[in-house]
Amino acid sequence: MFKVLFPQTRWQDGYGPELAGLGDRIDAQFVRRFAEVSDEQWRTCEAIVGPNVPVEYLAKLDKCRIYVKPAVGFDEVPLATWGEIGIPVCNTPDYGTREVADHAMALMLTLTKSIAFHDENLRKDPRANWRPALNPFGQRLADCTFGVVGLGRIGTAAALRAKAFDMDVVFYDPYKPSGSELAIGVRRADSLADLLGQCDIVSIHTPLNGETRNMIGAASLAHAKKGIIVVNTARGPIIDIDALYDSLKDGTVLAAGLDVLPDEPANPDKKLIKAWQGNEEWIRHRLLITPHSAFFTPQSMYDIRSFSARTAARYLRDGRLENCVNEAFLGRRR
Repeated sequence: MFKVLFPQTRWQDGYGPELAGLGDRIDAQFVRRFAEVSDEQWRTCEAIVGPNVPVEYLAKLDKCRIYVKPAVGFDEVPLATWGEIGIPVCNTPDYGTREVADHAMALMLTLTKSIAFHDENLRKDPRANWRPALNPFGQRLADCTFGVVGLGRIGTAAALRAKAFDMDVVFYDPYKPSGSELAIGVRRADSLADLLGQCDIVSIHTPLNGETRNMIGAASLAHAKKGIIVVNTARGPIIDIDALYDSLKDGTVLAAGLDVLPDEPANPDKKLIKAWQGNEEWIRHRLLITPHSAFFTPQSMYDIRSFSARTAARYLRDGRLENCVNEAFLGRRR
């Protein structure tokens, strides 16, 4: 029996998804909080599935062979530290792909069809504000260019959805091999500036790292097509929201839909958040914010729980390593 430890696990509906993902020959140990995990459990576990493990516990791992984070993002995980002790770190990139791509489309459509605008105004006065021809941000989507920053799993799903709206789709991703654009029938931009300069809507789908932090900032937005709509369902710090504020204020950016922010929950001291929360006239209806909820459906929650458990079990049973994100730092593999 292989021992898999699930620390910081507090699901109210039991652990059916995890057990389904693990399969047979697995001893699953579920603990509600890191502080409640015994030294014996740390020493004897052969896999860990859960949120980022505080580094002070790593010295206790005598038998651990794999750590799986039930999430797509892993920017807060010290990959080098895990690699130095010979433990592969894996993420769970195959959950929530459709949900996040759907959410990006929802933000785009809410803005381009003035959904929230009409709803709010009709609630104030259903008769006087019954103005079907008023659409502040509207254009025919088939005449728009949709840009994708980062053509990974979610970026590809978003691109295909935009194609279904008959949009001209272009992406920027310097790490995608030549021909990726041909495989799904989209265009490639040679630079971020090139992408932003031709897009009516741009959707962000990159991971957060040293290269992408604040990549949508004053310098890149200076190249943007006037009236661009910016959508971010990836990671908040990819956009410099102070620069976004300035670009919204001067009209470079027409509107923005953000599911993620640099500070979560939203920081009311940030000038963009303050203007949005205060419903200032100049920004009214031009900024949508959702609470990092793009990933969530009951189905995606089942997937993330079962898929992350499955990744650990496959490695323990068959030596099948999937979605390893710290391979460059692995000194040895236990």
